[in-house]
This record gives sequence, C-alpha cells and structure tokens, in this order.
Amino acid sequence: MKKFIAIAGNIGVGKSTLTALLSERLGWEAFYEAVDDNPYLADFYKDMRQWSFHSQIFFLSRRLRHHRQILDRPGTVVQDRSVYEDAEIFAENLYRQGHMTERDYRTYRELYEAMTLFLPPPDLVVYLRASVPTLIQRIRMRGRDFERDVSPEYLEQLNQLYEQWIERFSLCPVLTVPSDNLDFVKYNSHMELIAAKIVEKLAGKEVVVFD
Repeated sequence: MKKFIAIAGNIGVGKSTLTALLSERLGWEAFYEAVDDNPYLADFYKDMRQWSFHSQIFFLSRRLRHHRQILDRPGTVVQDRSVYEDAEIFAENLYRQGHMTERDYRTYRELYEAMTLFLPPPDLVVYLRASVPTLIQRIRMRGRDFERDVSPEYLEQLNQLYEQWIERFSLCPVLTVPSDNLDFVKYNSHMELIAAKIVEKLAGKEVVVFD
C-alpha cells in the first residue's frame, strides 16, 4: 500500500541522508529539499531581513509542488523536510527575530494556510531530534559555504520551535528519532533499527522508544 513519509528536523540533522538511505533500503521514491537550487539562499545568510521573504516563498512553492507530486505518485515516497516546517519553524523564527516584517509574514502565512487546506497530510512524520553541538558538527562535515556562519543561537532557536511544533502536531503520527545517539550513517545497525521502527509505525504499531 502506498505511503507518504516526511522527514523533519533542524539544519544539518541528516534529513537528506536518511531520505536517501530509506529510498535505497526500502525502494521508496525520494523527494529532496530544494536547497542548492534556491537562488536566494546565499544572499539570505548574508542579509536575513532583506531576503527572508524571498527565500521562504521559494521554499514554500517548491515544497507545495513536491507535496502535490507526491500525492500523484503510485508508490511510497519519502520527502526531505515537510511543507509544515517552512512555515511553523523557519518563517516563524524569522518573524520573531525581526528578520521578516509584519507585512511579509502575514502575506506568507495567508498563502501557506490557504494552500495547505487542500493538501492531505503525510502518513508519517519522522522527526530527527539533535542537540546544537551535533548539528554544528554535521553542518561542518557537509561543508556548504553559505552555512559556515550559522550560529549556535540560531540553531537553538530553531530547536525550540521544532519541539513546540512537534508537541502540538496532530495531522498524522510522528516517530521521533534521537539523532545524538543514533548515527545511521556510521552504523548500519542504527539504520536498520530506524527503518524497522518506521515500518512498524506505518503498520499502526505503537512505537514508544528506540532500544
């Protein structure tokens, strides 16, 4: 039976890697986050207030397109970051920090809320949870120039918003993965454990903790 799985989590936590590994291991189609082709992202990291609205609109439009395409696919798909995170985490944080104006934020929210009314939710959200030191280490390892100056304070703000969002999220089941302790890139056994838990959750089984 076709399923739709969204991988959620902060910058550098391993969403793209997990998406690729699940696709390879379980034969699911992968949809990746539109990062490298975002024409505003490098400018955004240099001047967040000037370019935040532009960057977030690009991400939102791409994510909505992917969401629609996913619904039309015949088989199971796994998506690198959900449409909800763009609005509930990143745009919200930019607005709270004064990097997005009231006018831009309200326009963005209106578009997001109108579009998501027509989109069925995923069957499962896999939330990768990691501390700031882990995120910084992984960001440095992947070596994107425009992410070099991302501050620990910014990552912590995002982490707090992620925790608040995931606590109130109720559109579909959520599986939380403790990514500080589970290195699914380095250890194949960790990857096997995560994949097994995801399959169990999709089957409707109660998955409480990773053991």
